[in-house]
Amino acid sequence: MISTKLNRSTLNQSVLVLNTNYTPMDICTAKRAICLFYNEKVDILESYSEFIHSPSVKLPLPSIVKLKDFVRNQKMDVILTRRNLLVRDNHQCQYCETKKGPLTIDHVMPKNRGGGDAWENLVAACQTCNRTKGSRTPEEAKMVLKRYPKKPNKIHYFQQFIHEKQGAWRPYLFLESF
Repeated sequence: MISTKLNRSTLNQSVLVLNTNYTPMDICTAKRAICLFYNEKVDILESYSEFIHSPSVKLPLPSIVKLKDFVRNQKMDVILTRRNLLVRDNHQCQYCETKKGPLTIDHVMPKNRGGGDAWENLVAACQTCNRTKGSRTPEEAKMVLKRYPKKPNKIHYFQQFIHEKQGAWRPYLFLESF
């Protein structure tokens, strides 16, 4: 059993999952990566400085894991979810660029005018900007989008998860050579 003294955020740290050919496949939590490791599904390639303790085991907290069996994964699509959309937009209103307060999801072309739920039609917006825009297009509301929405590919999406602690991820995400 893993020690309960761990901070919940420790087990929620991001872990890069690589296929057997070292191509990036996914990002999971450290908790999930540890389960995969103990079920002998992955090898741990890189670790954070923290350790997970049980009465009989001391395991470095995984940062990068590699699957033991190849998974045929042709899709480089990022699933359209609220969380993924906020990551794409850097948790920032695409009209006023604020990061304060809860963000909403705005349809650039309003739904009641034929705008659908697609990467190219959705942006993060603060509540004030979303109310101001209402059921109008940005042009009609005289509001300017700071960045036009586009569908991210998986590599660019993964690159957004790199922070100071994930420096070891950089070569696997084509940001520097090995």
